[in-house]
Amino acid sequence: MDGRRSTVSTKCLCTLTISPVRTAGPRHFMAPPEMQAQQKLMIAFERAAGAFARLDQALSMHPLRGAFLYRFRLDAVRRQAMVDGQLIEPWHLAALLEGVRLRMDPWLSLAERGDIFDAARHAFSMHQWIVEPDFDQEGEIQVAMKAIERDVARASPLLGAAHAAHAWLAGGGRRAPLRGALIRFWQQSGLLHLPVPITGPQALGGDLPFDRESWIPLLLHALANEAAAAQDLLRDLERAWQVARGSIGKRRKNSRAATAVDILAATPIISAKSLADRLGMNVANAHALLGELLEAGLVVELTHRSKRRLFGLSGMGRMRDYVAPPRRPQPGRGRGRPRIEPEMPHSAPPADLPPAPSGGVLPRLAFDFSDLEEAMAAADEAIRETRISLDRIRQAGPPE
Repeated sequence: MDGRRSTVSTKCLCTLTISPVRTAGPRHFMAPPEMQAQQKLMIAFERAAGAFARLDQALSMHPLRGAFLYRFRLDAVRRQAMVDGQLIEPWHLAALLEGVRLRMDPWLSLAERGDIFDAARHAFSMHQWIVEPDFDQEGEIQVAMKAIERDVARASPLLGAAHAAHAWLAGGGRRAPLRGALIRFWQQSGLLHLPVPITGPQALGGDLPFDRESWIPLLLHALANEAAAAQDLLRDLERAWQVARGSIGKRRKNSRAATAVDILAATPIISAKSLADRLGMNVANAHALLGELLEAGLVVELTHRSKRRLFGLSGMGRMRDYVAPPRRPQPGRGRGRPRIEPEMPHSAPPADLPPAPSGGVLPRLAFDFSDLEEAMAAADEAIRETRISLDRIRQAGPPE
């Protein structure tokens, strides 16, 4: 009995401790500053926990998990790079991952082309950190994992990871190992059963406060927003899949078009050979089936090539805009480097002539040639005198 009383007393004491403070006079809620910070933390924690739970439930045994991870990793790299000061087009990264050349507009300068390559290289490095780190990156991620596990031992997984992230960044730790460690920790702790790259880059803006009490709720809200965006992406993929299935129309009972659409929905980028292996048919029939789906507008070809082509559902069509077609020789040109032809100067366009005056016949102009006649007479006189002088010299003969 004394135990029950003590327990009830403890609960009452806790209730009295966290009860709101009311002032005399008008009734209004007035919480102390420390209570406001605690309430912000609890609200952010509850929102993040709910978003993680909903996303994990939606992804559980979902047939589009592979396509979701592929697309969400591209978006995650874009968000992380934006915080790091790099503007990255995720479809450039998709082209690099598939080993095709990037499309470059011919009017870009060398500096602009270099910026595109630098951004693509940075995106490729960030994608490697969260998907398949190398030996050195793996070592840094393991160090960040140990730091997270130390803080999680004193708190819940989600809240402990937020505290560990703040301590890691405040101590001068790099962002990339922390992101890789968070992705692994969500899966290791059971918050998510898939390695979804949720790292909360929204909380790393330069104009946000970084003290512990203010930043940890911001990080939890950023994690919740990213988890909600992941669930929206999953719904979009489901909708595109259902639209593609509904657009197939009536076909033969032994048609494999519906199965091909299911495979394309689950595998974002696939070749005809891989599709043939999955369907148990030869490559020629797989090409014919993909050709039918191309004509129907359900599938897009992503590489501009005639061999080793890659296909995807219509939602992947933007990648085609960032892939350069292969270099094909010009017809009639021999082997070797083409000759550099000098550019011919462009002739200036003819000047516009003034419009002809309208009206009758123009009046005849009278010219004065008196000065010209005097000059010609003087020239004739000089020529005549010169001839006379030459004749006299010839008649006189050479001097003795």
